[in-house]
Amino acid sequence: MLNVDRDEFERLVVQGLDALPDQMVEGVDNVIFVVEDRPESDDIVGLYDGIALTDRGDYGYGELPDRIVIYREPLLEHCQTRDELVQEIHVTLVHEIAHYFGIDDERLHELGWA
Repeated sequence: MLNVDRDEFERLVVQGLDALPDQMVEGVDNVIFVVEDRPESDDIVGLYDGIALTDRGDYGYGELPDRIVIYREPLLEHCQTRDELVQEIHVTLVHEIAHYFGIDDERLHELGWA
């Protein structure tokens, strides 16, 4: 398992967000990005927790933000090098942001992002 402390991992996630193309993050609104150590049950590396744009009806002022969670320990377990970790964080961010826009896992597989 790769050894990266929580502070450094969070910096890598922020850098990953900053490196995403503008057209990918345009329109992402009322979403918070969170780093957690481990998911409660599944062996997943990220999670979109919210209502996809394609499924929203009356969504507006006063709504709690959607969340995109990046799970630190599963990503560290899957990666052997720092470069691999940076790449996996990127893929996870793209994957979860795609869910925000209503793109399901099947389509992500077709596009090579799952």
